Amino acid sequence: MDSLTTILQLFDSTIRLSAPLLLACLAGLYSERAGIFDIGLEGKMLAGAFAAGAAATWFGSAYIGLLAAVLVSVALGLVHGFASITHRGNQIVSGVAINFIAAGTTVILGQAWFQQGGRTPSLPNEARFNPINLPGAEALKDVPVIGQIYYELISGHSIPVYLAFLLVPFTWWVLYRTRFGLRLRAVGENPAAVDTAGVSVPWLRYRAVICCGVLCGIAGAYLATAQGAGFVKDMTAGKGYIALAALIFAKWRPVQAMFACLLFGFLDAVAIRMQGHPLPLIGEVPVQLMQALPYILTIVLLAGFIGKAIPPKAGGVAYVKER
Repeated sequence: MDSLTTILQLFDSTIRLSAPLLLACLAGLYSERAGIFDIGLEGKMLAGAFAAGAAATWFGSAYIGLLAAVLVSVALGLVHGFASITHRGNQIVSGVAINFIAAGTTVILGQAWFQQGGRTPSLPNEARFNPINLPGAEALKDVPVIGQIYYELISGHSIPVYLAFLLVPFTWWVLYRTRFGLRLRAVGENPAAVDTAGVSVPWLRYRAVICCGVLCGIAGAYLATAQGAGFVKDMTAGKGYIALAALIFAKWRPVQAMFACLLFGFLDAVAIRMQGHPLPLIGEVPVQLMQALPYILTIVLLAGFIGKAIPPKAGGVAYVKER
């Protein structure tokens, strides 16, 4: 295997592994740009993954699993909105509570419904999102460099992966080129000014948490029906928290968020590929250390090595309408 093929396979793994991070990161972007901090990305992804795995098992369709994941995730998002927008509760506490609820409920329901230790049954290929070969990929795979890049790197991903990366320019367009995006950013910076203009601050924020729920549901469905073949206990493995770190690293901007998620995905891909392979002058690196690389980077970034990241001014602050 030549070096180009090895590099392309590494980048191919990077794209696959960064897709759920990117979806969750964009989900947090919508919510936090509207002033609603959401620690519950992890819980919504986990609940979405379980819903997708369970629904795909029952109905034999990945698309029904995706729909179930989105509905469950949006429902949890509305719970977060009800607590933090309608009742002006602490947004951090509400998000953490969602994470706890999802972690416990998914295992309990999984055991009660499938009796497999909290797992869902393994999904057949017809109930999963399978890789798609783009037009001309097979014909070009033997063409040096360009054909290999097209075949190995661009073609051969599942629908949620393509959707995740297409959502980056779409999110940029929504935030910076639409009235909804302008109002969304304004409500995260100065909700009183938005209210004065006659726009409902609660309704805008509810729409933001709904968008967040939809994207978290897609991320969870990807984990259970594309990257995996069913739900496994705690299968998100902290990806929601890593997505939050990527969001801060990107300073709440969609294009930068994509590159931040690709960085985390690259580290994850390197960790998987390097397991069991000795390094020059070092020897074989413990598997646990390689697996911890993305989480170590998360801690390093959150410790303040990313420069000054200023969140939306009204982020985390409940809005009280002036009388």
